[in-house]
Amino acid sequence: MAIHRIESQVSGTVWKVECQTGAAVADGDTLLIIESMKMEIPVDAPGAGTLRELLVAEGDTVTEGQVLAVVHS
Repeated sequence: MAIHRIESQVSGTVWKVECQTGAAVADGDTLLIIESMKMEIPVDAPGAGTLRELLVAEGDTVTEGQVLAVVHS
């Protein structure tokens, strides 16, 4: 089993959460959307699996490199 820790590539605000903990995700599914400098940046699943942890909520401020979610495949 592979464990993928998904990190933010930018600093910004979690604009929308698309998946909830326990959801089955496919490669490329959007997990959440970060708003940064008036741009919406999707955060996608790196592979098929299960979203085991969602470490942020809508409205949270995130920093570059912060772990946002964990997917087990």
